[in-house]
Amino acid sequence: MAYSMTGFGRGEIIKDTRRYTVEIKSVNSRFCDINIRMPRILSFADSRVRKRITDGLVRGKVDVFINFDDSDNSTAEVILNEGLAGAYYEAVAKISGITGADNDLTAGRLSSFPDVLTIRQKNLDEDTMGDELIECVDAAIDGMLQMRAAEGSNLASDIIGKVSELEKIRDEIAQKAPEVVADYRTRLSQRIDELLEGDKRAFYDESRLAAEVAVFADKCAIDEELKRLISHFGQARNILASKGAVGKKMDFLVQEINREVNTIGSKANCIDITNRVLQMKNLVEEIREQIQNLV
Repeated sequence: MAYSMTGFGRGEIIKDTRRYTVEIKSVNSRFCDINIRMPRILSFADSRVRKRITDGLVRGKVDVFINFDDSDNSTAEVILNEGLAGAYYEAVAKISGITGADNDLTAGRLSSFPDVLTIRQKNLDEDTMGDELIECVDAAIDGMLQMRAAEGSNLASDIIGKVSELEKIRDEIAQKAPEVVADYRTRLSQRIDELLEGDKRAFYDESRLAAEVAVFADKCAIDEELKRLISHFGQARNILASKGAVGKKMDFLVQEINREVNTIGSKANCIDITNRVLQMKNLVEEIREQIQNLV
């Protein structure tokens, strides 16, 4: 099953007096790029959260927002950083002396300065809280995967539809290919007839014509490319139906399909085949853009 890299998931759990909320959103990216915003009290679990998200989502630019609340006030302790508070006060007083502005700094305003007051949990059980947080993260990941699966299914269906179009055009080219050599032989014979009129024709060796046609047929032969395209199209269907990450596999396969299509375009000396090759190149480019959003 194909998964999109775009999605959103939310998890929320309550354990005794503790409430955890996790929101995850992601967009496409070549790698797994994770940005986490969480309360400082939970920072001890950062590595566990990152590993869980990497294992669960594999690829994507992922933004994680974590909120935590504990309604039991007896477990919280407010810590005053006296040295930092004094340094802030002295700095404000110095600014007042330099500028002549009134020093209206109050204790209330001073307490709102960064890191003057911090909250510390008493008897913090990091193992328990870490397990609880991971449970909430898993719930958010599950929601994300459901959305990714739905979007990935739509993408896979659309890509398979384009593969079917490519197969149809490939079959049209395969039917047209034998006519290229026959048309070339006819045109070459007509040109020879125009140049060699009357008795001159008797001195022309027909084997030269056959040799020229054989050389042309060898140069414009696209049988191998057409056979490989059949294989590539089958692989595309198998990859999109398989489990796990498929984006990188499809990216490589599309490069191979594009290479075969370009070779056909360069070898086939026929305007009808060239037009069909252009159609195929447009479809391949559309597929290339779509698979950039697959995990």
